[in-house]
Amino acid sequence: MSKQALIVVDIQNDYFPQGKWPLVDAEAAADNAAQIIEAFRQTGDPVVHIRHEFTSDDAPFFTPGSDGAKLHAKVLNRADEPVVLKHFVNSFRETELQAILEQLGVEQLVIVGSMSHMCVDGVTRAAADLGYDVTVIHDACATLDLEFNGVVVPAAQVHAAFMAALGFAYASVVGTQQFLSAKA
Repeated sequence: MSKQALIVVDIQNDYFPQGKWPLVDAEAAADNAAQIIEAFRQTGDPVVHIRHEFTSDDAPFFTPGSDGAKLHAKVLNRADEPVVLKHFVNSFRETELQAILEQLGVEQLVIVGSMSHMCVDGVTRAAADLGYDVTVIHDACATLDLEFNGVVVPAAQVHAAFMAALGFAYASVVGTQQFLSAKA
């Protein structure tokens, strides 16, 4: 069996109800992500956290050095778990993520986090393009309502559309309990 790592993408304070950019069902997604993190910790498989900060204090959220840009308490890293700081949607872009994964000998990635339609999508597609076998835990990801051309698209539909697209060509997309049952 090839080595597997968990990538925890941008589960940060600004995405929760008191933050600057709250997502729909962020709490439930973080609870599921915490279960996945614990399963990886129990098996000794690596967990890599991703933390997004914009480079400008004028950013709408994740401003540099802010409490909103900190990892959420439900998914805090342990001292032996790296936190990769990124400034772009794709967690591989201009970061040490790929070097960390190569050093660990990882071939399979499991992805949880936020936002489904942006950074989860970006890292999943990039990981698949780099040759990783990717699994996305759909109910450990969150997003928000979007608007396009005067049409409001509810978060559930945004999430479903992106998970369907990722599941079509980039990743296996499964729920928390299904994944945990298979990992046990």
